[in-house]
Amino acid sequence: MSENNKDRNNKDQNNNFFNNNPLLAFALFAIAIIVIFKLMVGDGGNIGSVVNNNNIQQTKQVKYSEIKKAIEEDKVKSVKIAPSSIEAISSEDGKNVRLVATNIPAIDRDLIPLLEKKNVSYEGIMGGGFFSDVISMLLPILIFFAIWIFLMKRMNKGMGGGILGVGKAGKLINSEKPKTTFDDVAGAEEAKEEVKEIVDFLKYPERYIELGAKIPKGVLLVGPPGTGKTLLAKAAAGEASVPFFSVSGSSFIEMFVGVGASRVRDLFEQAKKEAPSIIFIDEIDAIGKSRTSGGPMGGNDEREQTLNQLLAEMDGFGASTPVIVLAATNRPEVLDAALLRAGRFDRQVLVDKPDYEGRLAILQVHIKDVKLGSKVDLTQIAKATAGLAGADLANIINEAALLAGRKNKKEIEQEDLMEAIERAFVGLEKKNRKINELEKKIVAYHESGHALMAELTEGASRVTKVSIIPRGLGALGYTLHLPEEENRFLKQKHELVAEIDVLLSGRAAEDVFLNEISTGAANDLQRATDIIKAMISVYGMSDVAGLMVLEKSQGNVFLGGGQTIKDYSDKMAEDIDNAVKEFLEQRYTHAKKLLNEYREAIEEIVSVLRDIEVIEGTKVREIIKAFEEKSGLKKLAQKEEKSKQNNPKKEK
Repeated sequence: MSENNKDRNNKDQNNNFFNNNPLLAFALFAIAIIVIFKLMVGDGGNIGSVVNNNNIQQTKQVKYSEIKKAIEEDKVKSVKIAPSSIEAISSEDGKNVRLVATNIPAIDRDLIPLLEKKNVSYEGIMGGGFFSDVISMLLPILIFFAIWIFLMKRMNKGMGGGILGVGKAGKLINSEKPKTTFDDVAGAEEAKEEVKEIVDFLKYPERYIELGAKIPKGVLLVGPPGTGKTLLAKAAAGEASVPFFSVSGSSFIEMFVGVGASRVRDLFEQAKKEAPSIIFIDEIDAIGKSRTSGGPMGGNDEREQTLNQLLAEMDGFGASTPVIVLAATNRPEVLDAALLRAGRFDRQVLVDKPDYEGRLAILQVHIKDVKLGSKVDLTQIAKATAGLAGADLANIINEAALLAGRKNKKEIEQEDLMEAIERAFVGLEKKNRKINELEKKIVAYHESGHALMAELTEGASRVTKVSIIPRGLGALGYTLHLPEEENRFLKQKHELVAEIDVLLSGRAAEDVFLNEISTGAANDLQRATDIIKAMISVYGMSDVAGLMVLEKSQGNVFLGGGQTIKDYSDKMAEDIDNAVKEFLEQRYTHAKKLLNEYREAIEEIVSVLRDIEVIEGTKVREIIKAFEEKSGLKKLAQKEEKSKQNNPKKEK
């Protein structure tokens, strides 16, 4: 049965090939006919390939003069003459022998009289004739034409159709009726509410038209990468049960000017034919950048023409044409003002990274397709993934499933999920990366300093895990923190100072316990310096600049980076540098003092780390509490007591 299916599939593939390439099939057919024709008539009259006599016992290739001599000696029975060859049937020792001679003289006026004189039967064999000559002349042209058509079709498929593939949107557009619904979208409840209005209009347009209401023509979904903008757009189309035309913004841009505008027209024509429908343009900033961004020398003509056509198309249909344009971007600040005005993308919906409740809902959606252990605590996973987007959470679930499968488990356990989280934050574990004992000792003191300072400093996040196993590209160890509170959008000054203290404490531990410093604190020092500079020049948390904002960021809202405009004098820059240096020294001194006070606790943490390489945050706190009970110090106890007062409902 399987063999029959294979044969049927092979036949279908062959049929599809010839149906899609008729000219190439014709050329192959013509070549086959010519080959058969040549085999039948010979090449220029070579009769050796067509004479078939069962009485012939031997064939000899001889010279023309030998055949003529055999005729004169009455040894030849019959002769066949072609334009460039001759064949004679001779009798030698009672055997019939075929004598074949090629490259005979063009004119031999004595041959025919000789044959008649000796009473030898003869006949002439013509060459390929007119048909053969015509085919031989047309064959190269047919082959060249077939190859050219084949290459053109391949180019058109790759570029979307049209003349040279540049005039139509073609296969660049993904047209479908999604089955995705709002139930598949979690962690973006407010964004869903905004989009539901669009769905209601597509389902019941007459309800709004009778009231004279004008539904927004375009909705711009903005937010960080991986937050579910495309999924939300698909869910809107799925809920409304309308065609969904999705295309990437970069698909409109080609090297030929005018191609993008033509593709925009084609896209909207298709959507109008299928109305009510939804057009979704992903990464619209590829064609929607501000037209003033080109500077005094001008911008990109092709991109600007594409944008102009998009603006014209969005003005070209009104309430009578129920076509909604959804677009997504994580760079809204670079979009042209004309694109954002009322009547076009006049509604912007923020699809932000989820909070704790949102992350928990997203995790519950993604665990439907995996086998989860009964002891898995998703609330802990949701708390440990603060700052991650929906795509990151989906990847964590998948990574945990891969880890469980690698260990031959039947279901995913809590430790698999936690390991997947560490991979997301820190990188892959490098167990094969061998570090010597001295480096392991340095890393142990460094990470112990971070962990101790995080546990003792008010405003710092508690420690989840400490490890001296190398991870990622360059991390020889790490300290993982778990935020104590959710839904935090602001940081107070003491929390920023606590973050600086934690960053500096790794270097301080090396200084205090090893009397030597290493290069391992380079990233910590850079981050601490950046925080202090921001406190002075952006947040107004210093007497150096007072309430003046000295740096204005013009970067991407969601991706970070961008340009920073520094609007202050050289004298102010010198004052900032001095203030940063002074503040760093002050906090570094504080860190060394605190580490000296808890010297025995640090030594105990280092001892455990060097022994088992990884310890949980609970173990770190046990060591610190045991030391405080013995020494009388109470910084950890005071921090925990204050945390209980600030969060009376929080579980211990």
